Amino acid sequence: MIPEGAGWLTIAPDTTRMKRWAPLAAALLTACGDPGPPSRAIAGADPARGLAVVERVGCAACHAIPGIDWPEGRSGPSLEGFGASPLIAGRLPNQPDVLTAWLIDPPSLAPDTAMPPSSLTEAEARDVAAYLYTLDER
Repeated sequence: MIPEGAGWLTIAPDTTRMKRWAPLAAALLTACGDPGPPSRAIAGADPARGLAVVERVGCAACHAIPGIDWPEGRSGPSLEGFGASPLIAGRLPNQPDVLTAWLIDPPSLAPDTAMPPSSLTEAEARDVAAYLYTLDER
C-alpha cells in the first residue's frame, strides 16, 4: 500500500542507514587522498655528520650524490631524490630502520644486490640515512 499523498514513484530515503554509513564513507574517501610525505625523522641522527661519513667512506665512487662533485660514480643509481623515493633499491620500503640496516649490510636484505656490506656503525648509518632523506627533490 502506498502512503496517502505519495506518488507511485516516491521513495523515502532510509536516513538511519545513511547516518550509520556516513562516517565510514568519509573515512574511506579521506584515505584515498594524498597522505603527504612519510615521516622520516631519525632521532639523534645528524645529516651533516651523515654527509661527512658519505664523503669519508666513498659512497660517491659508485653513486652520483648531490652535493658531492667528485667522484661521480655510475655503477650504482644516482641518489638524487632519494628522500622522496618510496623504495630502497626498488624493492624495500624506504623507512628509517630499513634504510639503516641496508646501509650496514645490503646483502642481508637483498642477497642479489651489487652493493657490498659496509663498515658503518649503527650511529653512522643513522646519520647517513638522515643525510639521504635530505635528498628529496627530483
